[in-house]
Amino acid sequence: MKGMGSFRVSRLQPILHRVLDWLPAALSVLMIALESTATMSSDNTSRWLYPLWIHLFGPISPARWVVVHHLIRKTGHFVGYGAVSLAFFYGWRQTLHRMSVKHWTLWRRASVLAVLCTVVVASLDEYHQSFLPSRTSSPLDVGIDLCGAIAFQLVLLLVIQWFSRRPRYRAA
Repeated sequence: MKGMGSFRVSRLQPILHRVLDWLPAALSVLMIALESTATMSSDNTSRWLYPLWIHLFGPISPARWVVVHHLIRKTGHFVGYGAVSLAFFYGWRQTLHRMSVKHWTLWRRASVLAVLCTVVVASLDEYHQSFLPSRTSSPLDVGIDLCGAIAFQLVLLLVIQWFSRRPRYRAA
């Protein structure tokens, strides 16, 4: 009987590893879905960002705040979807590694797939927002999201390349 229990655990381990490999991507998509609600509309974020801005940087005119708030929100798109692409990169990297894809081919493929997945999520997010009266849907936002994903992937690949050239850190 003891052998049967360890057999079950050993059969579940690869499945658990695959689930854990994709958990960051799933959580990042959940984060995007939660942010795609009326709660994170421009009016609502302004209600808490404006007092925070005043506390940190001092008073700002209403006209100037509109511009700053817009830039904060677009920066959020860039950084948020850059982070989403890193989560997808991790899932694809792990999956491709298990498929025995080697070295730079693995990193490049994982990066391209991560960007593609991020664009799909961004497009679906904007489509979803088109149905919410308090939100706006914009192809420009998808472009900003794509730029964030590409920028984060380029930085990641540069870091990987830098570490892989150092004798102590060889990329798998």
